[in-house]
Amino acid sequence: MSAAHSSTPPQGPPAVPEIDVHRAARLAAEGVLLLDVREDAEWEAGHAPGARHVPLAELDPASLPVGEPIVAVCRSGNRSGKASTVLAAAGHDVVNMTGGMQAWQAAGLPVQAPGGGPGSV
Repeated sequence: MSAAHSSTPPQGPPAVPEIDVHRAARLAAEGVLLLDVREDAEWEAGHAPGARHVPLAELDPASLPVGEPIVAVCRSGNRSGKASTVLAAAGHDVVNMTGGMQAWQAAGLPVQAPGGGPGSV
């Protein structure tokens, strides 16, 4: 092995755990924050009951309490993965919900529009 190669892996963003929609729903029922980072129109169409909406472009880790668990949510799991990485780097206890709201709705979990009526993803 040459001196140019190192056995130490490169340091990147912290690895963020992922959970499925059923575990996310159980955590939400226990009071864990579901943080929906989708755009306004997506949120208005439908979201998980009790979720908090902060579009990814507006996410400020300092606006969320450190030490309280967070489940990051988006449409498919991509943007929430990015949000999770940013939040974890800032010291938050965060997991990413795989499959996003598409998987949530497909699993038959509730989706509501503002005002509490039925929503869609």
